[in-house]
Amino acid sequence: MSRKDINTTAFDIVQQAVGETPPPTPRQVASKKGGLKGGAARMATLTPEQRADMARLAATVRWKKKDQAAS
Repeated sequence: MSRKDINTTAFDIVQQAVGETPPPTPRQVASKKGGLKGGAARMATLTPEQRADMARLAATVRWKKKDQAAS
């Protein structure tokens, strides 16, 4: 991804200030669609045991973070 030049940055700031936003690029639209269907597709391919293992691991990590924050 290339860096924006100062003119592009200024144009984006003016659009935000005025309340106009540019339409999303085709790449942004494609990546959003892929992200929306990716999780559901992944879960559909996992076995119930695999899903339970993932959930258990996620819960362990969440509680570990919460315990560390309380200390």
